[in-house]
Amino acid sequence: MSAESTTAGATAAENVALYDADNPAPVIEAPRKRTRKTPRSTRTNFELYGWLFMRLSGIVLVVLVLGHLLIQLVLDGGVSKIGFAFVAGRWASPFWQVWDLLMLWLAMLHGANGLRTVINDYAQRDNTRFWLKMLLYTATVFTVLLGTLVIFTFDPNIR
Repeated sequence: MSAESTTAGATAAENVALYDADNPAPVIEAPRKRTRKTPRSTRTNFELYGWLFMRLSGIVLVVLVLGHLLIQLVLDGGVSKIGFAFVAGRWASPFWQVWDLLMLWLAMLHGANGLRTVINDYAQRDNTRFWLKMLLYTATVFTVLLGTLVIFTFDPNIR
């Protein structure tokens, strides 16, 4: 039985006969082949921890963001009440500082981890992948440090 004589409605038993020593099954190559530069032990649990972090941080972020929106928009009178004095009063409490800090850190790390996965999937050249991830990590660290600095050094008496 040749490949030309089979039809789309062929059964599994008929399809088995399609592949033999003379007509082997097509080989599907890995997306990136190993080279001499590739380290031998590339299997770690980092991706597992990244996967778990995405799930757990996503759950915590849902609670933090929905709580933030509920308090800001429903309980505190809506967007029209939010201003410099509102933020100054809110950040006078360590509770709200920690709440906003957790939201900042988790959102940035969650987003950076997601973008790191996208870069790994779509950047084909090693050099491109390296520089895109370095740019991502630099922007993430800068934003987290600057946001943390703003939250903890906010001065309501600024003139």
